[in-house]
Amino acid sequence: MSFPVTPPNQRFPWYVRLFFWNQRRRYGAVLEPARLWGRTPKVFAALALLYGALDRRSSPLEPELRSLVTVRVSQINWCAFCVDINSATVLRRGATEAKLAELATFEASALFSDREKAALAWAEAMTHSQQGTTPELHARLREHFEEEAVIELTALVAFQNLSSKFNAALGVAPQGFCKVAPQPTQGTDPPGANRNAVAENNASTGEQ
Repeated sequence: MSFPVTPPNQRFPWYVRLFFWNQRRRYGAVLEPARLWGRTPKVFAALALLYGALDRRSSPLEPELRSLVTVRVSQINWCAFCVDINSATVLRRGATEAKLAELATFEASALFSDREKAALAWAEAMTHSQQGTTPELHARLREHFEEEAVIELTALVAFQNLSSKFNAALGVAPQGFCKVAPQPTQGTDPPGANRNAVAENNASTGEQ
């Protein structure tokens, strides 16, 4: 249950209820983040339209890659709900369970293409604010993506950071969409945490 509890009798505008109807048709239930966002109807409508544009069929980013990116960003931001629902989506879009399980260590995995690795490295750099993107990462992206696709990928990562941070901050729980979702483990750093920062800290304290 999220921290702000939306009452069962909460009234929503007709256009928000239309989004809810579509979610019931697609997922079998209304998503809890939608019930939270729906309490600010105009913001929710704009957010839903933006997501629809980023996830459109004519996107220069293939569906499986889009979902891999959203799961990876969600892992870093500790959004259990996002990892759950986006893991289910990426499996529907063609990824294997083995590939999903190795997402946090994609750089060392033979299951990911160079194109996917470049996009995921960009997503990680954007999401780890203390790390940031670099000209080298951009050059790596441009080996596989046109400039318009790089811009769209950047927009997708930014959107997923908004969504996952919103859900994580409000304690939105998974709704059971994916039994094999690779959730971060409590008591450890999030998968793929800034290893350079950890190494620098160990060096300054003399730890190995």
